[in-house]
Amino acid sequence: MSATGSGTAAGSKARARTPRLEVDALLADRDLDIVVCCGAGGVGKTTTAAALALRAAEHGRHVVVLTIDPARRLAQSMGLTELDNTPRPVDGIDTSGGGSLDAMMLDMKRTFDEVVVAHSTPETADQILANPFYQAVSSSFAGTQEYMAMEKLGQLHQQKAADGTPRWDLIVVDTPPSRSALDFLDAPKRLGSFLDGRFIRLLTAPVKVGGKAYLKFFSAGVGLMSATLSKVLGGDMLRDVQTFVAALETMFGGFRERADVTYALLGQRSTSFLVVAAPERDALREASFFVDRLEADQMPLAGLVLNRVQQVQAPGISASRARAAAEERAEAGDALTSGLLSLHADLASLAERQRGLARRFSVGHPSTPVGEVPALAEDVHDVDGLRAVGSALAG
Repeated sequence: MSATGSGTAAGSKARARTPRLEVDALLADRDLDIVVCCGAGGVGKTTTAAALALRAAEHGRHVVVLTIDPARRLAQSMGLTELDNTPRPVDGIDTSGGGSLDAMMLDMKRTFDEVVVAHSTPETADQILANPFYQAVSSSFAGTQEYMAMEKLGQLHQQKAADGTPRWDLIVVDTPPSRSALDFLDAPKRLGSFLDGRFIRLLTAPVKVGGKAYLKFFSAGVGLMSATLSKVLGGDMLRDVQTFVAALETMFGGFRERADVTYALLGQRSTSFLVVAAPERDALREASFFVDRLEADQMPLAGLVLNRVQQVQAPGISASRARAAAEERAEAGDALTSGLLSLHADLASLAERQRGLARRFSVGHPSTPVGEVPALAEDVHDVDGLRAVGSALAG
């Protein structure tokens, strides 16, 4: 009993030292116009982004939230019944404060098409869009989704209202569910490097040189690769790649330039990153890596959102006490009370394990503010649920 009490006291002191994430103060800051929610997949980034956007809108801001493949019920609650690359108004929100909320889901292929059309002549655009290699790259190349999320962020940031002011005063971004959360920051440069890198230059070399001997040498060097990719892109893969790159040559600088502009935008004081995690070992390890990366790149970090934190209704009863009492009630033939006590013991053990993981994160990042959202009985699937998540974050 004394050991448990001592551990609880130590945990309370650790939590007291952890700065709290002041969500309402963050969203009320009119100098802030971009919030980026990032983290590993499956930790609730989309729900967190939507909840923050809703709360900001109901507190008087004009908000657009860019979501990445939300759950079907959540998408329906926001009026996004189909994949749509255009911001649409969200119904059912409280607009008495003068705010508004638009939402959209990223259509990666359509966004890439928009980039091609906007930054090339009509003839070149037609050549690129019809090219089989482009169609494969724009739909499935590693990093394309992250890059297109950045492209769409840049487009939203530049949109103006009729009076010339920004159409939205806050953009909330739900980053793609990557294997590594670091992919979001690296993707623009990685895609730019792919498009103007040595691999692409080699692929275009036979066309530019034109010599049969060189082509024979080149073909031998990439024969295995060509044979493999040809199964996906068709027998004319090499010619398609060469045609694609030749058409894109004038756009190489644009890809690189926009990547640099967007990356610089993310580093300004008008942007804040929120790292989202679940109270699980792998998710918090990923969050720790991302916080370190943001600090290394001098990106503005607002704090950590810890989702699905287990709560217990009787925190004064430890797991060990509950299990002991459950055994006593079972021996006395009181199966119902024994079962309830066992359930409490399991939940209390889970809550303590989660608190330990959260403390470990805070020890490693003592200056990072933390906000918590309790575990809910069911998935969030409507505006009321988003509102509840926002209220929990605001404390």
